[in-house]
Amino acid sequence: MLLDYADVRDHRDFDLLTAQGLCDLAASGSPEEQAAAFAATALRNPSVRNVLERLAELNLPAWYLTAGSLFQTVWNAAAGRADLGAGIRDHDLFFFDPDTSWDAEDAVIKKCLAAVADLGVELEPRNQARVHLWYPQKWGKEIAPYRDLADAISSFAATSCCVGLSLDAGGKLAVHSTHGFADLFNLVLRPNPLTVAPQAVYDTKAERWMQEWPQLTKLPWVEPTSRP
Repeated sequence: MLLDYADVRDHRDFDLLTAQGLCDLAASGSPEEQAAAFAATALRNPSVRNVLERLAELNLPAWYLTAGSLFQTVWNAAAGRADLGAGIRDHDLFFFDPDTSWDAEDAVIKKCLAAVADLGVELEPRNQARVHLWYPQKWGKEIAPYRDLADAISSFAATSCCVGLSLDAGGKLAVHSTHGFADLFNLVLRPNPLTVAPQAVYDTKAERWMQEWPQLTKLPWVEPTSRP
């Protein structure tokens, strides 16, 4: 879904969005309202906003800021925290470059890190077109190559993680969510039926998240279905 970045950034209706307000949006908000609420809440975190604006200037291959810095900002807003960056370790940047050489990925990584060097944030850019090359060594499991960014974002361990924001130089904000926003807004940790991650990843991450955000509800692990 495409939104006007300036409109979302300057939108004030979601500034005081509470946990109950998020639940209400999950129950009765339209997909457009939910996407706008998600994006506006994420942009209340200055780090998210600043990173997006820097990346928009770089003429990168297709990309999304995704995962923790986004859904954890929403959790912080639901918890009523003044610091929407609390508990957020890093900013995951997924990009998709058909050139799967390490040199090509390294060039983009260095370009992105240089662009945010003065922001004091931990940015982790990764070319999702080459994840299958190193995933077995890191996680002990073979995976198929991701087809595109949407496929990559759909691979996280929990449904709430499968969200992304991308900003272009013309001020258009792309909002992605593989499973909608109901689990995210209801503070539910649900195993992602499309994940490539093993149960241990889900359980480990859920344990850490629930220590930081005790309002979360964790659902039991279910073995993922075959990816389409």
